[in-house]
Amino acid sequence: MTIARRWPDPGDFVRRNGLPQIALLLAFWLAGEALARLTGVPLPGGLLGLGLLFALLATHTLDVRLFKRGADWFLAEMLLFFVPAVLGVLDHRELFGLTGLKILLVIVLSTAAVMRVTAFAVEAGLRAGRDDAR
Repeated sequence: MTIARRWPDPGDFVRRNGLPQIALLLAFWLAGEALARLTGVPLPGGLLGLGLLFALLATHTLDVRLFKRGADWFLAEMLLFFVPAVLGVLDHRELFGLTGLKILLVIVLSTAAVMRVTAFAVEAGLRAGRDDAR
C-alpha cells in the first residue's frame, strides 16, 4: 500500500491566516498605486487597487474567503487609522462648544436630507417599475 503525499494548498494557508490576507490587500493597494502613476490617472492608487480587487471578486476570479480575515482585522482596528483626525479635532477646542454643535447639527440634518431624498427616489423608481410591468 502506498501513501500518496499531498502537498498543502497555498489557498488554504491564506484562507486560514489573517497576515497573508492583509499582505494581499496591501498588494492590491500597491498595484493600484503603480497603475495610477504609470497611467497618470487622477485617481488615488488605493481606489484603483480596490476597484481591481472588486472586479476580480465580482467575476469570481478570486474567492472572498482569501480576504475575509484580513478585512475583518482592518475593520476592527479602524480607530487606529483615524487617530490623526481625532488629534486634529483636539487641536481645535472651539469644536467642543457652540461651533461644534452647529457643525454636528448641519451634519445630522444633511445626512437625514440625503437619506430622505434617496428613499423618495427609490420609491419613485419602484412605482415606475410596477407601472411599466402592468
